[in-house]
Amino acid sequence: MSGSARPTLPGAAAGQAAKRTWWLWVRRIATWIFFALVAWLLVHQARTIDWTKVLQAVLDIPLPALLAALMLAACSFAIYSTYDLLGRHMTRHRLGTRTVMGITFISYAFNLNLGSLIGGIAFRYRLYSRHGLGNLTITRVLGFSMLTNWLGYLVVAGIAFYFWPMALPPEWKIEADGLRIVGATLLVLALGYLVLCAVAREHIWDIRGHELQTPALGMALLQLALSCTNWALIGGVIWFLLQQQLPYPHVLAVLLVAAVAGVITHVPAGLGVLEAVFVALLYQVPTDRLLAALLAYRAIYYLLPLCIASGAYFLTEVRARQRRRAASKRRP
Repeated sequence: MSGSARPTLPGAAAGQAAKRTWWLWVRRIATWIFFALVAWLLVHQARTIDWTKVLQAVLDIPLPALLAALMLAACSFAIYSTYDLLGRHMTRHRLGTRTVMGITFISYAFNLNLGSLIGGIAFRYRLYSRHGLGNLTITRVLGFSMLTNWLGYLVVAGIAFYFWPMALPPEWKIEADGLRIVGATLLVLALGYLVLCAVAREHIWDIRGHELQTPALGMALLQLALSCTNWALIGGVIWFLLQQQLPYPHVLAVLLVAAVAGVITHVPAGLGVLEAVFVALLYQVPTDRLLAALLAYRAIYYLLPLCIASGAYFLTEVRARQRRRAASKRRP
C-alpha cells in the first residue's frame, strides 16, 4: 500500500543495535586511550621537574599575595553564587536568597573539582529537588547559569585576545592576527546575544527539545557584568600568586585558554591541563615558580572551597533527614 511505512525486520534491528554497541565500545576505548596518554605525558613531564624547588617556591610566596588571592577568590565565589538568583528571577520560583546562593556555591565547588556532570548538574538537581523544585525549573535555572558564565567568557576572552594577543608556541600555528580574529569573533557572538535579547525579550526558544528563554536586555547586561567581573577576579587570583611578574591581561588570557582546554578534554578540575597550558604559554616565568603559583591557586580556588562545600552539603543532608523523620512522625 503506497504511503505506508515498511516494517522493520528483526534482523535489521539487530544489526543496527550491534552497530550502536560497536560504536559505543569504540568511543569508550578511544577515551581510555586518550586518558592513558594524558596520564603518561603528565607522569613523564613530572619526572623532569625538581619538586623540591617547587615546594620552596610555594613557601616563598609572600603573605600579602596569598591574602589578596584569598580575598579575590572569595569575591569570585560570592559573585558566581548569584548566578542562580538570575535564574530564580527568570523562572519565578520562590526559594530564599540564602538557599539559592548556598546551592550554587556547593554546586560550583564540586563542579570545579569533579566536573560539570557531578557538580554543576547532579548536585543542583539533588539539592533543588529537595526544596520542591521540578525538573523543568531546575533545568532552566541551570541553563541560565551556564549561559551567564560563558557569556562573560566570550567578552573577556574577546577583549583579551583582540587587544592583548599573546605569543603562542610555533607548533600551535596561530599568530597574533589569528588570535585577534578569534577575539573579534567572540565579541560578535556576545553582541549578537545582546541584540537578540533586545529584539526578542523574554522569548522562549525550543532548541532540540530544551527550552531557552532569552531575558530582557537589562537582565542580559546584568549577566554580562557579573560574569565578566567573575572571570576577571579569577585571573587576578593567579596574577597575585605570580607576584605580578607579568602583565595582568597576559595572565588572564592564558587562564582563558586553559579554561577552554579543560572543558574540551573533560579532565576533572582540568588536572594537568591547566598546568600544561600555563607552562607552554608563560615560558618567561621559571617553571618552579609557575607551578608553585598554580599549586597555591588550586589550594585556594579548588580545595578550600571544596572543603567548605563538603561540610555545607553534609549539613543539608542531615537537615533533610531530620525533616523526613519529623514528617514521618507526624503522619498517623
